[in-house]
Amino acid sequence: MDDADLGVLARRGDRWTLTFTRHLAHPVDRVWRAVTEPEHLAAWFPQQIVGERRAGAALRFVSSAGGGFDGEMVAFQPPTLLEFAWGGDRLRIELRPDGAGTVLTLTDTFAELGKAARDAAGWHECLDRLRSHLDGAPLPGWGQTWQQVHPRYTERLGPEAATIGPPPGHEQHASRPG
Repeated sequence: MDDADLGVLARRGDRWTLTFTRHLAHPVDRVWRAVTEPEHLAAWFPQQIVGERRAGAALRFVSSAGGGFDGEMVAFQPPTLLEFAWGGDRLRIELRPDGAGTVLTLTDTFAELGKAARDAAGWHECLDRLRSHLDGAPLPGWGQTWQQVHPRYTERLGPEAATIGPPPGHEQHASRPG
């Protein structure tokens, strides 16, 4: 695993951020479609996003296990910025051209430090799947990457950032094929 792919944890006032940067060998328009269109999101994002793609729109996040929760599109500026309230978190995806490719920055802002290692491993897995999807490479089964990188994040971020374990239903999700 390349250390450059590891998320970075920072405190921002009374909240925490995990920031990931990925250099993708695809143009911004192609990456934008992969982070906004349902048929591409299904390959890498942990839930289906139901709702209009515009700032202020109500969203519903639905899991493959049938549960879901509400959110809101905070910012939507094609083809460079997508930000939404995702449960108690705020997720921001920024794209910028980098030669023939794209630099993607994903920032997750949240309140509870104890879930940082868990969520870092989750976003790491999602972004690895996004890269594989864009590259046309086979996708590993859900949970495989998480299991590999979670110990690294626990060590890197410290025990106080790893007091909350896998999300409910992780076992079922991990056994789901890619």
